[in-house]
Amino acid sequence: MSRRSGPVRWRDDLLLGARMVFVGGREGLLRTVLAAVGVGLGVSLLLVAVSIPNMLDDRSARGEAREDQSYGEELTTAAADTMLVARFDTTYGAHSIRGRVLQPEGPDAPVPPGLHRLPRPGEIVVSPALADLLASPEGALLRPRLDHPVVGTIGDPGLTGPREYAFYLGSDQLAPDQSPVARIDHFGEPSTNDGLDPVLLLLVAIILVVLLLPIAVFIGTTVRFGGEHRDRRLAALRLVGADRRMATRIAAGESLVSALLGLAAGALFFLAGRQLVTFVSLREISVFPSDVRPDPALAVLILLGVPVTAVAVALLALRRVVIEPLGVVRRAAGTRRRLWWRLIMPVVGAALLLPLFGRVSQTGEPANQAQITVGVVLLLGGVTTVLPWLVEAVVGRLRGGGVSWQLATRRLQLDSAASARMVNGVAVAVAGGIALQMLFSGISPDYQLRTGADPDRATMTATIPLDSTNGANPATIAERLHTTTGVRSVFHVERTGIALTEGPAGPDGERQRWPLFVGDCAALAELATVGTCADGDTFAVDIPDQLSGPLPTPGQRVEVGSPYEGSTPGRPWTVPALRVVSPRPSPDGALHAGVLATPGAVDMAAVPNQSMLVYVGLDPAAPDTVERVRNTAAGISPLIDIWPLRSSTEDTTFRDIRRGLFIGVVAVMLLLGASLLVTTLEQLRERRRLLAVLVAFGTRRSTMTWSVLFQTAVPVTLGLALAALLGTALGAALQRVVQGPVRVNWVNLAQLSGVAAGVVLLVTVLSLPALWRLMRPDGLRTE
Repeated sequence: MSRRSGPVRWRDDLLLGARMVFVGGREGLLRTVLAAVGVGLGVSLLLVAVSIPNMLDDRSARGEAREDQSYGEELTTAAADTMLVARFDTTYGAHSIRGRVLQPEGPDAPVPPGLHRLPRPGEIVVSPALADLLASPEGALLRPRLDHPVVGTIGDPGLTGPREYAFYLGSDQLAPDQSPVARIDHFGEPSTNDGLDPVLLLLVAIILVVLLLPIAVFIGTTVRFGGEHRDRRLAALRLVGADRRMATRIAAGESLVSALLGLAAGALFFLAGRQLVTFVSLREISVFPSDVRPDPALAVLILLGVPVTAVAVALLALRRVVIEPLGVVRRAAGTRRRLWWRLIMPVVGAALLLPLFGRVSQTGEPANQAQITVGVVLLLGGVTTVLPWLVEAVVGRLRGGGVSWQLATRRLQLDSAASARMVNGVAVAVAGGIALQMLFSGISPDYQLRTGADPDRATMTATIPLDSTNGANPATIAERLHTTTGVRSVFHVERTGIALTEGPAGPDGERQRWPLFVGDCAALAELATVGTCADGDTFAVDIPDQLSGPLPTPGQRVEVGSPYEGSTPGRPWTVPALRVVSPRPSPDGALHAGVLATPGAVDMAAVPNQSMLVYVGLDPAAPDTVERVRNTAAGISPLIDIWPLRSSTEDTTFRDIRRGLFIGVVAVMLLLGASLLVTTLEQLRERRRLLAVLVAFGTRRSTMTWSVLFQTAVPVTLGLALAALLGTALGAALQRVVQGPVRVNWVNLAQLSGVAAGVVLLVTVLSLPALWRLMRPDGLRTE
């Protein structure tokens, strides 16, 4: 027989291994299908991961295409192609709703993306999700706020996602001089986002590693399905003349088939799954099926990397196996696993992160992303290298116990590596999750803004330009809000400006101006420490940083309602005696400087350029009060924006990253649950004859059930303990990288471990019916 060259030998032996998959009978096909399904699940999630850039880009592009805030030169004159637009954003429960009021000024006014025509005055066009909400019982309190005839739905080009809540309302009541109104001649503006700061860039990189690494571990585990059956086939090949290297290449060919079929299954899962994303909304983020498109370069990398990984894993799996013509030497007592080389990965990972301690900050230079990524991968990869040694070391010392415990421990002692592989993905995910939680807890104070608001003094607030209230005066607005069900208190002040009618101009050539706040004594007491107060009193609050000069003096002549040059002339007023008082933060946390007056001191009737500060206190025991107040405000004018007071707010970019992490964690946990179920079923199927023998000798079903539970519980417990150790170490290192103190949130650590243990327990319970079916006497039959 002629000698074959190296590449030819590889090709022929790989093809022979592939053929053996399809001629090995039903058992071989079933094993290959299970492996393909497992690989397919991992591949589908990888394809989703590499589709994220396109998803974000498409969502952003649609958002920019409908943008109505122009950052160029302001349009001051109406034309045939101009339009007046005002924001009417609102919130309903946990749903954020984007709203716009549109009023065309000519026949060629622009039409927003997703609309075929502009709504007429009083008509409303809504998104499909908002239409469903309005038609459902859940939307009962929202319907009064948007009580207009619906004449159409917004198309896909006008929405960032299929589950977005949005609407356009037609109007003929807008005026260009109203405060929230803008004039535009087109829709669409480029984004002004400055990008992520170095800390958030680091956070995104860590999230990608933490979410994708368990998938890679899972794929590597899946291609090793059916190890015992494969070894018997390889021994048979040795018996008919194959040498050890040829048998190894044939085994790689079998794994290659599983990987290729897994790629096909993954593509099918991906194509089928993306049709369902229309019905999914996580943390108010949704995408269209057309958005879920893998990046071509990364998709090619997956298509090439999965088969190569399958072959490499098969070759590595056989390095400790001696395949002889009369059998496979795998379980014979040999050397124990050594620990020292298994610590190399985490030690090198820590060494890569050590020089970066204190080098990353919000305002500094971006860190070396490659160095951080490699360091994190190596530290998390240490879980997969150390866990087999840990499982072997612990189970080798387990003795005694009941029958089910002895069956479980003996099985683990015979093949501890398989049990360790089963929980590798979960352990890596938990370790990464712990590290991420620690990093989040370390940097979250930097992205939390203390507003200074006091929700105990007022629950909601609004700043209302009085030129946008359809003629309603402050007293009427306050009365309507106060009569809303569940409202406990309402106080308000009117705000405008005063300017000197004569006297020297300031450095900029303009007359000196001051803010003026008018309200009753109770309302003014919320803005300053007025002490004794009666109608007709006036006060002054001096905060130099907020004023352009000294406070006005009694007797000076000023104009009330003239805040800037060129505005509507104000009413004349002579400044009375002022009592200087100390400022007090208003319920929304702001400090207000200027002149404070009671209604008896200044007549605000017909004063132009006024706004109204209103603070509403709610009864916490009354249900749906916030929604009722919003309905009242919208009934006065759709341009009134009233919002709840919060003592702190979170940076929007940081919040979006947190939402993305939540979505990724849900996807990875679903994959790990599915992968564990497939792995458990394959292991049970391989042990079918052993289970049948035990049943034939009279072993009770409950004993076997507890044995399987113990076989899962021991490696899971060890894996979670190791994950907690390495995850905490990685989290501490990342906290030091971002210049934060080392803090461990033990509650989050326990929650993550509990969720992972719950997933494993659920998978084990789901596998019990298969276990009971396998415990039958016909399992003794062999060929």
